Amino acid sequence: QVQLVESGGELVQAGGSLRLSCAASGRTISRYPMGWFRQAPGKEREFVARITWNGGNTYYADSGKGRFTISRDNAKNTLYLQMNFLKPEDTAVYYCAAGREYTSTTSNPRTFTDWGQGTQVTVSS
Repeated sequence: QVQLVESGGELVQAGGSLRLSCAASGRTISRYPMGWFRQAPGKEREFVARITWNGGNTYYADSGKGRFTISRDNAKNTLYLQMNFLKPEDTAVYYCAAGREYTSTTSNPRTFTDWGQGTQVTVSS
């Protein structure tokens, strides 16, 4: 099991940027596919971005394409989400997640097995 702790969420104005971090412990994330999801009040958890376990491929929801970048630093055992040109509709709790080691995931949150507690991102207009 991988323990995940997100940080970096805060209140930001529309058009601003944030970088979210997800620190992992318990296992090295270099063997795990990783992803970011978000959940706004009254809405279901939705896919934001994911990265394969070898870091070779990244995938994004249409809402974040061109604005968000997922990356991983295996030496620091940390996953990142760089978010630029933020919009009020990006307001949500952001969660990082890990899938099973050496496997693939999809945008379906059920393909991820371990989750962090979330970090709040609020974008003001």
